[in-house]
Amino acid sequence: MPPLSEPIFSAPAADFSHVGTWIFDLDNTLYRADSGLFAQIDARMTRYIVERLHLGEAEAEALRRQYYREFGATLGGLMTVHAIDPERFLAYVHDIDLSVIAPDAALIAAMERLPGRRLVFTNGCGDHAQRVLERIGLAHAIDRVFDIRAMAFIPKPRPEAYDRMVEAEAIAPDHAVMFEDMAHNLKPAHALGMTTVWLNNGSRWSHQGPGFSEAERGHIHHEIDDLADFLHAVRL
Repeated sequence: MPPLSEPIFSAPAADFSHVGTWIFDLDNTLYRADSGLFAQIDARMTRYIVERLHLGEAEAEALRRQYYREFGATLGGLMTVHAIDPERFLAYVHDIDLSVIAPDAALIAAMERLPGRRLVFTNGCGDHAQRVLERIGLAHAIDRVFDIRAMAFIPKPRPEAYDRMVEAEAIAPDHAVMFEDMAHNLKPAHALGMTTVWLNNGSRWSHQGPGFSEAERGHIHHEIDDLADFLHAVRL
């Protein structure tokens, strides 16, 4: 008699046994995008432009997106075009309410099982990163935060930012993996020879960010929708 149903086969777990350096974006990657935390930063950036450049809300929002597209980050455009003080900008935009995020036990356990070094690579500042990591219970699991200051204020996805991190941290790209929620930020990592993992979290930033077309696929090795589940499943 034939079985009542076909057997179910699961896809084989990704083999990450080659990985010695684990590189994670911070915002909308190590915490849930639907928490609204990055939306607070988004709003603070627009408000900063309103106050600093004396623009209306709609003009400020349009300029923020323009600088994001042209320079990789709003800060890059403000520094280049308007000579703003980056430290004041960073302090302003990261003055946010962190109570909307909380520790994720599954993600903490998944991070703790990873061998080798674990880095955060963020266009934000290290102070913000440290506060977030402490809030979500991952401060102990991250060996180094490579922030916008360490990049000399040259943000992702500019290749110089990745080159600077690789050199400063003595990273062997073919033994590194990078996790990102913004698909286009994985292009330079892929070009260097890193394994790339795109966290498609469904946010408006996830594919390419506002004003960009749908994400390309050639530079993405793995597409996931849950970081903890993926990290628990990979072969080490």
